[in-house]
Amino acid sequence: MTLSEEVAEESAGDDAGRPPPPSRARAVTGRFLSSWQGRAGALVLALVFLFAFAGPLVSPWSHTDKDFAAFLAPPSAAHWFGTLQTGADVFAVTLRGLQRSLVVGLLAAVVCTALAALAGAFAGYFLGWTDRVITWVTDLLLVLPAFLILAVMSPLFGSGQWPLFVLMLALFLWMVTAKMARGMTISLREREFVRAARYLGVPPVRIVLSHVLPNLSSLLIVDATLNVSAAILTETSLSYFGFGIQPPDVSLGTLIADGSRTAVYAPWTFWFAAGLLVVTVLAVNLIGDALRDAFDPTAREPR
Repeated sequence: MTLSEEVAEESAGDDAGRPPPPSRARAVTGRFLSSWQGRAGALVLALVFLFAFAGPLVSPWSHTDKDFAAFLAPPSAAHWFGTLQTGADVFAVTLRGLQRSLVVGLLAAVVCTALAALAGAFAGYFLGWTDRVITWVTDLLLVLPAFLILAVMSPLFGSGQWPLFVLMLALFLWMVTAKMARGMTISLREREFVRAARYLGVPPVRIVLSHVLPNLSSLLIVDATLNVSAAILTETSLSYFGFGIQPPDVSLGTLIADGSRTAVYAPWTFWFAAGLLVVTVLAVNLIGDALRDAFDPTAREPR
């Protein structure tokens, strides 16, 4: 046996006894779980979802019920969070508003992240007229007054029309992410694996969907997380001024707006909804920070 063969055999033996390196998904998950921000944010957000969707199962009141013997009643055994001026149970309507805000925030984040990913990837890969048109639309939407447009269109967001509100909300949240995705795609389009797929005759659309978008996953996942809190805050702000979720439906924004009028002498009508909004947004932001550090290989190891 020659010396080179002996060296190759020894190296093969060493590699055989060494555990394989962890995959990227396992490495990212490990870094996320080792961060106190990630653990705390995930736990709090899970508890918020459990509270929002399991709470009505144990409540003796529905969000549509009225107790005409208890107007602005403080928290008691009959009404755990007190009642509103209309006699509605604060616990029941707060959970209903939390459900609607969570659903609107999640759906808007998913829609705007998907739109940003496709627009940015196609603009960065094809360039030319495709890039010019998408960039023009992106720049146009960036300068339009989103709040004013949504306010003008608020009569369309009547009862049962909240999916339309989600789409309109997502329409004004995707532009910045699309620009970042475009820049990353331009750097990826000349990488070896993309050029190899192009030389093998793979259709351009398939290259974008199968090769480019997976390499943008770290940006898109972190952005989708941050978009949840952005969408919740935007929905709350619009609903606070009467331009978001319309009665008889409720959201945290409508509850905070109604409760602000009685917050001084009946604080239970305001602080429960406001507190849940703060806790939810804080938990989502903690998850977003932890995901950003987990996907960034140069991030400092959490203590």
